[in-house]
Amino acid sequence: MAFASSCVGSPPPRRTPPPQAQPVRRAEPVQVASIPLTPPPPVVGESAIVIDVASGRVLYAKNADLPRPVASTQKIVTALCVLDAGNIDTPVTIQATDTACEPTKLNLKPGERYSRRDLLKVLVVKSANDVARALARDVGGSQEGFAARMNHKATALGMRNSHFINPNGLPADGQFSTARDMAIAARAAYRSPLLRSYAATKVFTFRFNNGKTREIENTNRLLKSIPFCDGMKTGTTNAAGRCLVASGSLNGRSAIVVVLKSNSANIWRDSEKLLRWALERPAAAPAN
Repeated sequence: MAFASSCVGSPPPRRTPPPQAQPVRRAEPVQVASIPLTPPPPVVGESAIVIDVASGRVLYAKNADLPRPVASTQKIVTALCVLDAGNIDTPVTIQATDTACEPTKLNLKPGERYSRRDLLKVLVVKSANDVARALARDVGGSQEGFAARMNHKATALGMRNSHFINPNGLPADGQFSTARDMAIAARAAYRSPLLRSYAATKVFTFRFNNGKTREIENTNRLLKSIPFCDGMKTGTTNAAGRCLVASGSLNGRSAIVVVLKSNSANIWRDSEKLLRWALERPAAAPAN
């Protein structure tokens, strides 16, 4: 006689509970900046561009893709490459080759040690060329090695008409960029809280290894003349003329202005007019 037993035979199949429906994430709407209704002001600078930071939309352009020297404004790319290297608090020991440059210098001495962070702040605020060389050698192993990093970064950002030879923007054959490319680099820098804070710094005190201090004043005069200006980088050489990358935030908008190949009489006036044109209008409408 056969007996049924619960201990023999295959157990009934387990029922897998149906997967719970995952909430559908709606993509955040991208707010496309509107172009100001008033016409842009005329500028003396031979190349210029104005972009909206949030969307990247070009609000105004003048010879924006014409390759030309951009002087120390290319230190924006230098700063981005230093950040990419990480270890921002790594100490940098100054070497004699770092000081082989003119004219704007912090006057660093061989053997001194400073953190990348401290040197980066001086680079952005004061545009010291010896600081640029020290950071480049430390990060890239050599000036040439760092230039390769700059060109790689430019390509990654979509800067299609730029080529860099050195980290400081001093004249060099084959070194160039454009107003559009510098706006692309500036937009990337603007997204860095650290670089934004440095670019907005009007003045700070730098302490040398020997205990002496030096007041470092920002080379960007617009920080004093426009309340909503918050950066970003100046540049001047005979070949490049007077150059300025300026940024600002007002009424829910942020804009970046690049003016290249201007002169001492007009660089500040041109940049201020474009920044005010871009931002001094009714507040931006909320995204839908």
